[in-house]
Amino acid sequence: MFAVIKTGGRQYRVVPDDVLEIGKIAGDVGTIVQLGEVLVVGGETPILGVPTVAGASVAAEVLQHKRGPKVIAFKKRRRKNSRRKRGYRDELTVLRITEILTDNAKPTIGPRPKKEKIAAAPTEDAA
Repeated sequence: MFAVIKTGGRQYRVVPDDVLEIGKIAGDVGTIVQLGEVLVVGGETPILGVPTVAGASVAAEVLQHKRGPKVIAFKKRRRKNSRRKRGYRDELTVLRITEILTDNAKPTIGPRPKKEKIAAAPTEDAA
């Protein structure tokens, strides 16, 4: 089963366990967010939305918030001693799609537990 969602002015085709970077959305790291603008729910019998599928949503776990690569816009007018340098970095959210929901269902899968780092036992040196 797949879905086509719209967020941040872009459309994404997603299936469960996909990891994708989208424009920044509200939500703490480790929480489950629901994306409500579902345009298509696919499977054996695809459901097309007009413009969105009623009662459908996509549940996703927020993995991290980060910034995208640096983009520099440099403009120069030759022989005029005129130049302008501007730059920016996009604010991004990394999501893992947990499930695709229909019929106004609530998410059943909670956030995944974090793997704890196993500390190595201190070794005693023979002196």
